[in-house]
Amino acid sequence: MRGVRGRSARSRAAAGAVAALLLAVSACGGGGAAPGGGEVAQVGPDGVDDGATLTLWARDSLETQTNLLVDAYNATHQNKIEVTIVPNDDYVAKVGAAAGAGGLPDLFAADIVYVPNWAEQGLFQDLTANIDGLPFKDTLNKGHMSAGTLDGSSYVLPFVLDLSMLFWNKTLFAEAGLDPEKAPATLEEFADAAKKIQALGKPDTYGTATGLNCGGCLVFTWFPSMWAAGEQVMNPEGTESLLASDTATEVYDTWRDLWASGAVLPSSQDEAGPTWTAGFNSGKVGLQPYPATLLASVQQTVDVGVAGIPGPGGGASTFVGGDGIGVSKDSTKAAQAWNFLAWLMTEDAQVEVLAKNNDVVSRSDLATNRYATSDPRLVTINEVAAEGVTPVARNFQQAFNAPTGPWLTLVREAVLGPGTALEQNNEEITAVLGQ
Repeated sequence: MRGVRGRSARSRAAAGAVAALLLAVSACGGGGAAPGGGEVAQVGPDGVDDGATLTLWARDSLETQTNLLVDAYNATHQNKIEVTIVPNDDYVAKVGAAAGAGGLPDLFAADIVYVPNWAEQGLFQDLTANIDGLPFKDTLNKGHMSAGTLDGSSYVLPFVLDLSMLFWNKTLFAEAGLDPEKAPATLEEFADAAKKIQALGKPDTYGTATGLNCGGCLVFTWFPSMWAAGEQVMNPEGTESLLASDTATEVYDTWRDLWASGAVLPSSQDEAGPTWTAGFNSGKVGLQPYPATLLASVQQTVDVGVAGIPGPGGGASTFVGGDGIGVSKDSTKAAQAWNFLAWLMTEDAQVEVLAKNNDVVSRSDLATNRYATSDPRLVTINEVAAEGVTPVARNFQQAFNAPTGPWLTLVREAVLGPGTALEQNNEEITAVLGQ
């Protein structure tokens, strides 16, 4: 979830306030009845390309990918898209205000964890008929499609995927006597590698790092360890937390031991998100669960290996985050907007724009494209993406991302505190999920 990486305390607090606004918008109609803001008429598989001007909003964490995609579309179509890039901290509030005023753009991207709420509140138009007409529908990323489906209707397509992957510094691995070409296969091996790198005693260099004051960072990188071991973090309805299981406890205990041993970057204790990857990016951290969308930039400074995130005893998984994109309830150019969305799923966009930029493709049938096959790390990321998970819960933001939410309380108590309130904190998460 790209936005998870950079979401600050201010933006998370704003999201809670805006949630109430969006509910009010939904209750008052807000330009579209909930769920769904109307249905986009099926106008053929390619929509309408007649020279219309369309507006699109995206978060600044996806500015590079957004501009690459829009530039490629504008260069090859009569329709033209005008992009507004919005700071992550302001995005949720901006969408909420626009939704209430009937001023949403034709197209807007959304952090995938917000999509279920925003679809339920009627901010997107129904794309079901058009998506069903795509010949490669079954290859679209399952996590994103599930998050964007409500009561059998589909409201978004994948825009840009961001996966949590295990990144390791091959140079530090070699210096610590570890095989630089081999990823830790278990969470136990992950911890062992971190301690061996710490034992090098290199100045300002640490075994691993995380964001212990960033709920979004922690779901993005710790949930996959539980999924890798075959455990779920919530019930299928997203109303009950399962984060006091034996497997979850093993994850917390592993990080508690790493922290106590001094193998975790000290600033991780207060890291709220904006700089949680900086240590690894500077070559000062040995291995870390890390956003896949940063591969293109981090490989400029670090000889990096990439694998799925391991769990206790083995396995591998990933949190499939990033943004979905849909047609807003306020758009009067839905057929033209669909033209962009349909193109976005084509090989021209997925391979010649995203894959060319070392980004993850949204179609599993394009995982071994010509750019990915030149770098085994990209193939690994694409293959893991197809099997990853996007957790869906109506109150995901309040339970897991909020700076004063119960998930962050659980982790900090389990890793930094006495570790005695796990069941109670898990019940608090359930209470929020069930509201």
